[in-house]
Amino acid sequence: MPTSPARRFGLAASKLHRASPDGGLLSWSRHSGAAIRAMGLRLHAVGGAYATLSRSADLGGYEGLVAYPSGGEGGLMRLVSHIAGGAYENQEIDGIVYLIDPVDPSTLYPEAQALKRQCVTHQKPFISTVAGAIEWMAVEAVHAGHVDDTTRQLLDVSKRNLALIAHDALKDRMVEFAAENFDLLSRAPTRVATGTTGQRLNELAWSRGWPQGTPWVHRYLSGPLGGDAQIAELVLDQRCDKVLFFEDPHVARQHEADIQLLERSVCSVTRHATCANSPAMARRWAQAVTLASGTQAVRT
Repeated sequence: MPTSPARRFGLAASKLHRASPDGGLLSWSRHSGAAIRAMGLRLHAVGGAYATLSRSADLGGYEGLVAYPSGGEGGLMRLVSHIAGGAYENQEIDGIVYLIDPVDPSTLYPEAQALKRQCVTHQKPFISTVAGAIEWMAVEAVHAGHVDDTTRQLLDVSKRNLALIAHDALKDRMVEFAAENFDLLSRAPTRVATGTTGQRLNELAWSRGWPQGTPWVHRYLSGPLGGDAQIAELVLDQRCDKVLFFEDPHVARQHEADIQLLERSVCSVTRHATCANSPAMARRWAQAVTLASGTQAVRT
């Protein structure tokens, strides 16, 4: 068991993911249950997600599984509060796993939208796909000192096709992130980006010795002009399986539909794609990849 305080994650799942033995929730517990137990990770699970896992072979009887009310009884609302620190002492949680069915109307409820927004605001992980939940448990395991061959395979960047996207207020942060982790990100087979972010990333790469005139990222249109939709199509075709999207939670509402479209494309291929929504989430992922591979990140 880890000597540092156990990290806490909120857990919810759309009905599609908890309704069958082959659903996403039980698939995740089969892949990650042993790591969750080894870390002592606490799972604050809403309603049906708790009921499903409490009966599972992998996490049934696990003392770190904590029951929250169902969504209809305020369970998601409580997770939103606890991401922000909670109304009372010792309620804060460190991130959210919310396995989303993109056609489930409950994902458009205010509490579901607020849950993701507060994670972005407070720079905490928000994981919405089965592949993302499996990968993130590997991230947490590495930071807790548990590294094995399976973890290394899950965090192998040479098997990931990346999208690097940032809203205007966070473009500098994306360039800084790429500079800090240039060698790591360069191991990906392909990289794509939207508009201005792509241009700035290519200029960074050329300044770092990437062949002049050869794009480090393939640039699509800017987000408001359809770039998010173009990358969403790559995700749906499984030609892009990891999206690093530095979101500004205060972005203009007229652009929000494009954001949701891209994120829903990721959820539509839930067993193949992952998404990081903030610089802090991307940095924690990159640190875990570096630790697991034994490669040091390059800082400028």
